[in-house]
Amino acid sequence: SSMRVAEFTLPKAAGDAEDAALGVFFFGGQGGSVEANLDRWINQMAQPDGRASKDVAKTSTLQSASGLKITLVDVPGTYVAEVSPGSAERFNKPGFRLRAAVVDTPNGPYFVKLTGPSATVAKWDASFAALLRSVRFE
Repeated sequence: SSMRVAEFTLPKAAGDAEDAALGVFFFGGQGGSVEANLDRWINQMAQPDGRASKDVAKTSTLQSASGLKITLVDVPGTYVAEVSPGSAERFNKPGFRLRAAVVDTPNGPYFVKLTGPSATVAKWDASFAALLRSVRFE
């Protein structure tokens, strides 16, 4: 998609069946509110015990080194997002974790989404945080 600015494959942790995926998206200054995006991402995960994913999701904020506000969400569970936008087919990937961020820039928000097996996402936690802290807008 033309809205996908970058996509990365993060190598899997020992014992995991697949790599993690990291995508960076920009919708021309649009894309909905921070809260709407957090809710959308949270709803892409289901909990094995039937709880609402909103009850287990952790949200936080940080500031990049250049002063950009970043809002994050971190939610474990079964990844059940649409296989492609508008598709009726959904993933069913238990033991996954979704970490995502909205980076507030002068030209509008950028969206960063990391999904993968829990251990693999944990392996990349520090790098994901470092990437977000390093974001600058010129």
